[in-house]
Amino acid sequence: MSHTAHIRSHRKPRRSASTIAMRAGVAGGVLSTLAVAGASGSANAAEPVTQTLELPTLTADVATQVAQSADATQLAAANYELQAERDAAAANAAKQAKADLAEAKKKAAEAKRKAEEAARKEAAARASRNAERTTLSTTASTSTSTSTSTATGSAAAVIAFAKAQIGKSYVLGASGPNAWDCSGLVQAAFKQVGIDLPRVSQSQSTAGTQVSLSNLQPGDILYWGSAGSAYHVAIYVGDGMFVGAQNPSTGIVEKPLSYDPPTGAVRVL
Repeated sequence: MSHTAHIRSHRKPRRSASTIAMRAGVAGGVLSTLAVAGASGSANAAEPVTQTLELPTLTADVATQVAQSADATQLAAANYELQAERDAAAANAAKQAKADLAEAKKKAAEAKRKAEEAARKEAAARASRNAERTTLSTTASTSTSTSTSTATGSAAAVIAFAKAQIGKSYVLGASGPNAWDCSGLVQAAFKQVGIDLPRVSQSQSTAGTQVSLSNLQPGDILYWGSAGSAYHVAIYVGDGMFVGAQNPSTGIVEKPLSYDPPTGAVRVL
């Protein structure tokens, strides 16, 4: 035995052929891969790279949410527009109401002014009538026999006819011979002398010349109310007396002027 036989050899152990072949194959594959990679890199360096990005597809839930959001936005816009229209309408209504109120106040003031003016005129007219009636009553109470006894011609005929009807009935619308109303009696009395008077009191109060109650003559027509709108008429017979169809309770009577002072008189004779 050799003197080195017991010493482990320092040489590398032999590799088997299969191991060597496998490593060679791996190396070859790596080199092939590098070669392909290199070729690919060269090709990529020569041509520009185009990259395409694909947007994500909306799912049904996301699409619904987007639609609902759009509807909500549109509804909010519509609400804002409607509110703006309402505010504008309210402003216009307030402006119109203010104008209407001012106009109403103006009309009310004008109506009040007219009413006050009419009241003043009526008071003045009433005072004038009262004064004239007072004068008439005084004249009637102090007058002497300058009426019936001195009435001649047509006036005497008119008065005679009127007095002949005293005691007969008053019937509204009657024209004799057994009943009369006020204007029917006056019309019939003047018809005796050929004077054709209107049928109603209103027209008879303007049928002749207006005369003062302080200057009456027998045969004058007395009226109550305003000229042209009188509601009663009678005949002045002198001595401060008149004959007329007064009302259903009295019938045709002869009364002093103070019994029911007239408003005015007209002369047709």
